[in-house]
Amino acid sequence: MKKILFISIFFLVLGGCKKTEVTKVSPTVASVTSSAVITATTATITGTVSDDGGDPITARGVVYGLNQNPTISDSKTSDGTGTGNFTSNITGLLPGKTYYFRTYATNSIGTSYGEQVTSTTPAVLATLTTTAVTSGTGAGASSGGNITADGGGTITARGVCWGTTTGPTTAGSKTSDGTGTGSFTSSITGLTTGTTYYVRAYATSSVGTAYGNEVSFKAVALPTISTTAATVITTGSITAGGNITSDGGATVTARGICWATATGPTISGSKTSDGTGAGTFTSTAASLAVSTTYYLRAYATNSAGTVYGNEIVVTTLSQDVKNIVPDNIITTMTNLGMPIYSGKTPPNLVNFYKLSPRTLKNSNVPNDYSAGTVFYDMNIHFYNQDNTALSLKMDFAEMGSGGGTGSGKGAFISGSGNNFSVFMQVTYTASGQSADMVEIFSGTMTSTGIKDLYDGLFMVDDHGDPGNLWIANGQGRIFYDSDGMSPFIANLSSMIFGNAQGIMLAAPSIRIK
Repeated sequence: MKKILFISIFFLVLGGCKKTEVTKVSPTVASVTSSAVITATTATITGTVSDDGGDPITARGVVYGLNQNPTISDSKTSDGTGTGNFTSNITGLLPGKTYYFRTYATNSIGTSYGEQVTSTTPAVLATLTTTAVTSGTGAGASSGGNITADGGGTITARGVCWGTTTGPTTAGSKTSDGTGTGSFTSSITGLTTGTTYYVRAYATSSVGTAYGNEVSFKAVALPTISTTAATVITTGSITAGGNITSDGGATVTARGICWATATGPTISGSKTSDGTGAGTFTSTAASLAVSTTYYLRAYATNSAGTVYGNEIVVTTLSQDVKNIVPDNIITTMTNLGMPIYSGKTPPNLVNFYKLSPRTLKNSNVPNDYSAGTVFYDMNIHFYNQDNTALSLKMDFAEMGSGGGTGSGKGAFISGSGNNFSVFMQVTYTASGQSADMVEIFSGTMTSTGIKDLYDGLFMVDDHGDPGNLWIANGQGRIFYDSDGMSPFIANLSSMIFGNAQGIMLAAPSIRIK
C-alpha cells in the first residue's frame, strides 16, 4: 500500500514543471500596406507593418523595379525597424517608365512583402546639347546636337534652329535631322555674310520641344582678292602685290604674295607677310634665281581660311643683265615709270627706228628739267639678235646733239609676246671725262614700229665727277615717245652708226643741266 502512493506523487511533480514554447513566424503579409506618389524621377511610398510575426522587425522599406514582383534582391530602400508606419523617398527613376513597387518587412524568420503597386512616371522634355559651329563661311555653316536622354518619350524630330536674335525656336529657321537620341550634324544655310547668328539644337517628343544651349557665330566668307601685275622685275626679285576688295565679313589677319617655280603656289611655301586688313598692298619676292620663271599669287587669310588671287607668271632677268645692270638701278627706273618686260621669248627687233618726240617722263636728278620737256630725237638700230643667247647689237644716235661719244659693253634682251626690254651699259666720254651709264629701251613691237617706246638712262659710275660734267651715281632720266609710236625708218646715211654694241653721238640729256 505504501509503495503505490509514492509513484503517483512523483508523476504529479513532473507534470507541474513542463515549459510552454512560443512559435515565431515571418511578418504577416496582410499586415503590410502601401500607397504611392509618383513624379518623373521620384516616388514617395508609405507603408505600415502591423504585426512582427512574433519576432522583431530588423529591416523594412520598399523594393522596386521595371519588372513585376520586385524583391530585396532588386533596388530597395531601408526605412528603419520595428512595426508601425514608415515613408520611403525614392529618387533616380527614369521618366516615362512603368515601375513596380512593394513594401517589405524582415525578421529573423524571413521577409514578407506588401501588395504590389504599379505606376508610370510621367515623360519629360528631352535632354540635349548644341554642337559649336565648326564653320561659318559664306552662306553656310555647320552645327548639330547630342540628345543624351529622350525624357521617356519618343524623339520624333530633331535639328537646329537659328536666327539673328537670341533664343531661336523651331518657329523660325531650322533643320530637320532625323529622329531618336544620339548625336547629329546640321547644315545651316541662307546666311548673310557679316551677320551674327544664334543657334540652338532642338528635340521634339510627345511632351513638347526641348532646346539645347545657345551658341553664336558670325557668318563670314573668304576674302575677295586679286593679284596685281609685277611692277618691278630684276635679276633676283619680283615686286607685285594684291588688292583685297572684301574681307568676307571678318578681319583679314594675314596677307601677302606666295611664289614657286611650279604653278599653284601656297602659303606653305615661300611667301611674304604684308600686314592685315583689306585694300591694296605691295610685296617683293626676294632672293630669287636669275633667269627663272616664277608663279606668284596674292593671298589673304581671315577666320574662314586662306584664299588666293589670280596667278601671274614672271621670269627674272638673266645673269647677263645682272652683270651689266645693278638691280637697284632697275628698281629705281621702274619706280620712276620705266616699264621692264621679262621673259625668254622676246619679239624680233631687227630694224631701224626713230624715237620722236623724245620727251622727259620722269627724273630723280635734283632741279632737273620738268616732265614733258622735249629732247633731241633718237635714231635706233637693232641688229644681230640672238634669241637663244638673248643678246643683240644696237647703235643709236641723238640727232642734233654734239660733243661726246659712247661705247657699249653689250646688249641683252628679255620679253615675251610683243613686249621687250633691251639692257646695256655704256661708257660715255665727253671733254676728256668718262662715265659708265645704264641704258634700257622698252616697248611693244607692232607691224609699223615700236609702240610706247621708253628710254631710261642712269648713272652707274661717274668716276668721281658728280655734279660737274656728269649726274651723280644712281641718278638718271626716263624718256618716252610722247606720240606713242616709234616707226620704222630707212637706213639713212645721216645716221652715224659704228660697229660697237652701242654708240652714241653726244647727249646733253646724260650730262648735268
